[in-house]
Amino acid sequence: MLEIRIVETPGLGDRSYVVTDGRVAVVVDPQRDIDRVLDAAGDAAITHVLETHVHNDYVTGGLALARRCGATYVMNAHDPVAFERLGVRDGDTIVTGSLRVRVIHTPGHTPTHLAYAISAGDDDAPGDAPGDVAVFTGGSMLYGAMGRTDLIDPARTEDLTRAQHRSAHRLAAELPDATPVYPTHGFGSFCSATATKGTASTIGLEKRQNIALTTGEDDFVAALLAGLTAYPRYYVRMAPLNLVGPDEPDLSLPQLADAAVLEHRLAHGEWIVDLRSRRAYAAGHVRGTVSIELADPFATYVGWTVPWEAPLTLLGDDADQVLAARRQLVRIGIDRLEGAAIGPVHELAPGGEVASYRRATFAELAAELPTRRDEIVVLDVRRTDEWEAGHIDGAVHVPFFELRGRQHELPEGEVWVHCVSGYRAAIGASLVDCAGRRAVHIDDDWEHAAQVGLTVVRGD
Repeated sequence: MLEIRIVETPGLGDRSYVVTDGRVAVVVDPQRDIDRVLDAAGDAAITHVLETHVHNDYVTGGLALARRCGATYVMNAHDPVAFERLGVRDGDTIVTGSLRVRVIHTPGHTPTHLAYAISAGDDDAPGDAPGDVAVFTGGSMLYGAMGRTDLIDPARTEDLTRAQHRSAHRLAAELPDATPVYPTHGFGSFCSATATKGTASTIGLEKRQNIALTTGEDDFVAALLAGLTAYPRYYVRMAPLNLVGPDEPDLSLPQLADAAVLEHRLAHGEWIVDLRSRRAYAAGHVRGTVSIELADPFATYVGWTVPWEAPLTLLGDDADQVLAARRQLVRIGIDRLEGAAIGPVHELAPGGEVASYRRATFAELAAELPTRRDEIVVLDVRRTDEWEAGHIDGAVHVPFFELRGRQHELPEGEVWVHCVSGYRAAIGASLVDCAGRRAVHIDDDWEHAAQVGLTVVRGD
């Protein structure tokens, strides 16, 4: 019997998998911090590490895991990697213990994308044992959706989208309806082109709910292309790193910095990211630092906000907070840190001078805007697609990841910054504060804006 152990990475919206018969195990799409995978494998010997594709949203732990375990590293034979691996092609079969792995070429998310149908037993084909087969679909078939197709080359997006449709139909035709589906993406990942449905599925359910299987090819292409929104800027760095072959990451505590060192780094334009809660940051922070709260989306928004390879220092309450942040950052290839600062913020601020700004709600904005319209600048830091779907009348739009360098575009006045939940607005408000402007952080849910009487209009 197959046992499938899931290793969740909520911050990136991804899953890795350990598939075992109790004695041996294969791992599918491991994240960079491989200690979690080793823990999940337990006493089972990892013999093979399988990559569904060269990832664009994270740095793989596949090569490092294979080397650590003496396992065979498996990728598409056509991926132009710079290291030794077992190159496989459509239709190949791998046998380890009682596990049989069938390789299925499923182009779309990438041209060389693979799915793996894994069964336990001696059957010649996984499809012969519907109770003991599972398919690992990477960024191909997700739950009710399919992986995005625009990460390789804009000129190839439509062709890859059509290939994605055909790949879904191939999986549906070749695998029994009872086959469980285990995608890598689709749990909040920006690698999903459209919204996913649920946290578990089968081929049979996907036949009823997946957009690729319930619409014709042309309609699917139109719908998927319409669902392609902005994705994190660091994505362009991931595939090159994965093709070179990442080593195991350094998860140790960075060198500690004191107030004088922080002051020097800020004076030289370096990035210092404050990991504390956005509420704590608003109440008191070192001026010039940027608030990116340590929560599930942390690595994604650091990678989206901070320029690649910019000197980066982390500021946190304690060592555990910094270590947790570092673990998230290595997953997207941010390995080099200038250091870390730990402790009460007043001890880290130059001269003990702590800055602060106001937190507010949309209701407070609605109450103050009529009498202070000439004094208040409403700044929307969401993505362009979110802005176009609906925004506050009279607001200014600068996405949070473009704000440093565009602060001069903001009109004079007190800048009230909002997003959807308050998380990105904290980044925006801190950047406004860094620029010496008076910021107000709207830490509230976007749905409340219209409810409290603010006028919401659609973009052009």
